[in-house]
Amino acid sequence: MKQLHPAELSQWLADAGRSAPVVLDVREPWEVAIAQLPDSMSIPMNQIPGSLDKLPLDRPIVCLCHHGMRSMQVAYFLERNGYREVYNLTGGIDGWARAVDPNCPTY
Repeated sequence: MKQLHPAELSQWLADAGRSAPVVLDVREPWEVAIAQLPDSMSIPMNQIPGSLDKLPLDRPIVCLCHHGMRSMQVAYFLERNGYREVYNLTGGIDGWARAVDPNCPTY
């Protein structure tokens, strides 16, 4: 599992010449209602084991949560279950708001 800084994810998403990753938000629905990245997939952390069929094995996956701890655990879990290109968004949605999008709400 690799760590990905919010600015690096922003550049990746803006790069039309590069395949976009699956951005997997593992926060609870009430958290996603406060702030979310566009086009992200939301599956709460406790539902990941039963939702692996929803995640492609052939695309990079960037996991995110509030500050990066839950998403790190999910990223490790995905790697142990055959996902080869998995990233953890350091700082989570909070890091994204501080480094990339100051209009993104924090909580």
